[in-house]
Amino acid sequence: MGAYIVKRLAALVVTALLTSVVVFLLVRSVPGDVVGQMLGQTSDPVAAKALREFFGLDQPVWQQYLGWLGRVITGDFGTSWTRGQPVLGMVGSALAVTVQLAFATLLLATLIGVPLGILAAIYEGRMLDRLIQCFNLLGLAAPVFWIGLMLLFGVSTGFDWSPPLMYVPPSEALGENLSIMALPVLSLALLQAAAYSQFVRQNIVSALGQDYVRTAIAKGLPVRSIFFTHLLRNIAIPLVTFMGLILIQILGGAVIIESLFALPGLGRLLLSSIETRDYPVLQAGLLVVVVIAMLVNLVVDLSYRIIDPRVQLS
Repeated sequence: MGAYIVKRLAALVVTALLTSVVVFLLVRSVPGDVVGQMLGQTSDPVAAKALREFFGLDQPVWQQYLGWLGRVITGDFGTSWTRGQPVLGMVGSALAVTVQLAFATLLLATLIGVPLGILAAIYEGRMLDRLIQCFNLLGLAAPVFWIGLMLLFGVSTGFDWSPPLMYVPPSEALGENLSIMALPVLSLALLQAAAYSQFVRQNIVSALGQDYVRTAIAKGLPVRSIFFTHLLRNIAIPLVTFMGLILIQILGGAVIIESLFALPGLGRLLLSSIETRDYPVLQAGLLVVVVIAMLVNLVVDLSYRIIDPRVQLS
């Protein structure tokens, strides 16, 4: 496994390098630049030229990239062009919020979706299965911003309560942090729980028709033993794969919920950086998201061997 990990990490470095090129060019493909944002459309040509030289935008793109890459390799992601703060600190602070949101959502979605999927499979075709299927259909069809708005409207009118608008880290005030994160996490979790439930149901129903399950039933093994020893064990690998995809999807789509609930996460930071054409923040944030996605895939692949030692990693 050690050789496999080294091989995957080397591939990750190469992929991250290629991704950095794509990210760098993609950021600069957005119409307009920071100079136009600062000076407006009727800017003074002399001032615009001075700003372009200051930001290095007068250099060829390949030269800008190599200079940026050389600084990134040494751990220097630069300074925000619009905020004047170190990019690494800004991205790190925003990433902490998004990671908390993502993992809390993943945990809650798993706790809701997996049991619902199991119940739907056990009671296939019955009333409980139909009710869970309705929940899955609504959860998969409803946009996340609509779910968030409905939850916000429901708690504000029904309970005369609304979440605080100022984010507080859990290290400072855990109770207040949980009250801030409750609705954003629940909004995303309901959406992902529906996907979980549908996925688990389909896999269990499919597994029930396999020969090894029929053989276990014919031998007279207890239903609980068949379910936990055979069924869940055989859907564990596809479930872990699905969890990894869900986590990446949450990280990539958190911008809507972060904007709706005023969370200072990475998605909201990237959105504001697009509006102001803050290239250093955009480049660092997008690169971090891509690297995290690749690391999640690596962890998922390594977990296969832990779940089933028979799996060969190559």
